[in-house]
Amino acid sequence: MPNVMLKKNTEGKLVFYVPKKDLEEVAESVEFDSPEKWGGEVVLSDGSTYYFEPQPQPDFPVTLRAKRLDSGE
Repeated sequence: MPNVMLKKNTEGKLVFYVPKKDLEEVAESVEFDSPEKWGGEVVLSDGSTYYFEPQPQPDFPVTLRAKRLDSGE
């Protein structure tokens, strides 16, 4: 489960960064995206999918642990 840095870009889109892999992509969709419940499956612009345990929406920027769903990590 990698540590993932999340921030909003100037367009208000969620940017997903994995330091160990030097991967930076824009999140295309987030399964749960409300102030009360945020997370679940997140699909990135490169097609990869990660999972965050649903939680109240964090204040961005934030670092969270994620599970990569499309590689078995």
